[in-house]
Amino acid sequence: MRTLKLTLAYDGSRFVGWQRQAAGESIQALLEEACASLEGGPVTVQGAGRTDAGVHALGQVASVEISAPHDVDTLQRAINAQLPPDIRVREIAEAPPGFQARFSARRKTYRYLVRNAPFASPFERAFVWHVREPLQLPAMQAAAAALCGTHDFAAFRSAGGDVATTTRTILRSSIDMLPVTPGPLEPTGADQRYILGMTLVAEDPAKAKAAFEEYVKLAPTSPNAAIAKQLIAELEKQIK
Repeated sequence: MRTLKLTLAYDGSRFVGWQRQAAGESIQALLEEACASLEGGPVTVQGAGRTDAGVHALGQVASVEISAPHDVDTLQRAINAQLPPDIRVREIAEAPPGFQARFSARRKTYRYLVRNAPFASPFERAFVWHVREPLQLPAMQAAAAALCGTHDFAAFRSAGGDVATTTRTILRSSIDMLPVTPGPLEPTGADQRYILGMTLVAEDPAKAKAAFEEYVKLAPTSPNAAIAKQLIAELEKQIK
């Protein structure tokens, strides 16, 4: 048997979450079905984190043990061919014996996007929390900073959780709100590059990065330019 490390990206909008459920489609179940078809029998895919319904991922890590002899590039193509277009295996690598995505994880990064404006673009509706009312940014930033360090988060624990300890260390917690200028949606050449980048994030990170870079050049003062720059930095890490 060999242990594989899978790096995934997915749009979680229509799924019940990562973990397989009695009803509804889950990321884990679909991955297991795809891997099982290559293995010729049932397999178990473990995720580094169990995202909830509607939650997306740019770099979710999973592990699976299989005996299929194919090289990792062939496995990646074969698995992606059986997955729906809103789930993609971005990379597969051989992992050492004993590697298990959940227990081998060292850190995780979560990003929450808030669109604080009279309206939100329809292209963002699945990826942002739209808040119309003014927010007290300084107070929110102070509260976020207070989370840094090692604390017991038992009060945030879900009922029936199976973790050994509720103590966690948060290395970074910050808030950066980006304004949106109200007005009609009038797509330009720059807007089209931004939309293209969003479309390609999961499918082709390199092309998505190129699209965002073109967008920043065409519209450097746009409110979305800051988001594009953040995505470029994130995609650079993924491409490496």
